[in-house]
Amino acid sequence: MAEIRPQLRPQARPLYLGPRLRRMRRELGLTQQAMAEDLDISASYVALLERNQRPMTADLLLRLARNYQIDVAELAGDDAEDYARRLGDVLKDPLFADIDLPALEVADLATSFPGITEAVLRLHAAYAREQQALAAQRDDQGAAGESDPVSEARRFLAERRNHFPAIEIRAEALAAEIAAAGRSVAWLEQQGTRVRYVPPDVMLGAIRRYDRHNNQLLLDDTLPASARSWQVALHIAHTALREPITAVLSGEKFSQPSALALARRALASYAAGAIRMPFDRFASASEARAYDIDAIAGLFRVDFEQVAHRLTTLAPAGRGHVPFFLIAVDAAGNVTKRLDGAGFPFVAHGGGCPLWSIHAAFRAPGSILTQWLELPDRQRFFSIARTVSAGGGGFSRPAHVRGLALACSADDAPRLAYAAGLDPHTVVATPIGVSCRLCDRAGCTARAAPPIGREVLPDDFRRTAAPFAFSES
Repeated sequence: MAEIRPQLRPQARPLYLGPRLRRMRRELGLTQQAMAEDLDISASYVALLERNQRPMTADLLLRLARNYQIDVAELAGDDAEDYARRLGDVLKDPLFADIDLPALEVADLATSFPGITEAVLRLHAAYAREQQALAAQRDDQGAAGESDPVSEARRFLAERRNHFPAIEIRAEALAAEIAAAGRSVAWLEQQGTRVRYVPPDVMLGAIRRYDRHNNQLLLDDTLPASARSWQVALHIAHTALREPITAVLSGEKFSQPSALALARRALASYAAGAIRMPFDRFASASEARAYDIDAIAGLFRVDFEQVAHRLTTLAPAGRGHVPFFLIAVDAAGNVTKRLDGAGFPFVAHGGGCPLWSIHAAFRAPGSILTQWLELPDRQRFFSIARTVSAGGGGFSRPAHVRGLALACSADDAPRLAYAAGLDPHTVVATPIGVSCRLCDRAGCTARAAPPIGREVLPDDFRRTAAPFAFSES
């Protein structure tokens, strides 16, 4: 039976099919070497074809048809029109508003220089993603044009890498006074404040309340011991350390009173941690115990979350301690807390990466999960994730469970008990992104949305495991 050869229309100009060829090869699960062997050419020539540095010949199109049973007419379709359309869309960006860009020149570029066209498209896509990332780290704008007070308070902490020396100095001196008194409750009583533990119905929904008239601190009597001590420390921070907290905030400009109130509350929590875990003693213990969070918690009679918070405050002091960042999420994936002492590229809002073990922690409550992470830009981190809970204290008062992740640079991980003896450059890391919209990883089965600036490529006749196929640029 005579071989049926596909009918190819005469080519008036070179045919460049780089992106289509690369996509087809990946869909077939082939390496460049494997495709080169099938087509009887060199792997380097396949690479040149995919980079649009060599045109596709009629002979190679026929070899593709024979080897892979593909529709050559579809593969050989003209990319120039698509390139011209995409390039035209990109050049509408206000960035190019002052440049005269005739449509004919745009079409000529797409037709005659597809490699340069693709480079321009990729550069603009990268620029768009970077702009999106920067915008996400600034205030989200609400319907009324007002900034989000939570984002504003978080940004205030992040800009200072969650370290406030003036508060540390005063807290260190205060912690020495409390130690001399025996414990924080005894110190408060020396100041004339009585501490009482009362039932929840008396507290009327509060877990800590200060009765100014009778000068007494009321605490929910169902709180566990570590939470009681923490609430006492918070009261001391709001009263005895009000001056340094106010001084830190005095030169700051917040767009609304609620942002200032949230920043003040965050600094009070910071101060409470400094009282319970004085800097020098805590830093020395952290180094001596190889940053083993449970071991440190036992030394200071605090809980896992309180130690994790405190660890994010050490590195900016410039004394060679491991820089950490912390993030907390609820079961729905909402970010409930973010403290950055290590410069992690967080996004301000939206979901994170589902491949990060912080989300898997909910399936193993109370267990510590360790994980090596790699971002698309090849930065590597080491993560310690675990669930923590708050609330509870009775059958009708269920606890609220959150996932907590404390992470540091992969290069610092061997200093931790959790990664001792491991080489951060050779271990297998989980490829993650800060969010789906800012992640370029193709083939990710966990992806919830395509990356910004990439054209979605639906296919009615082929379905991959990944939920989205998108353009190379």
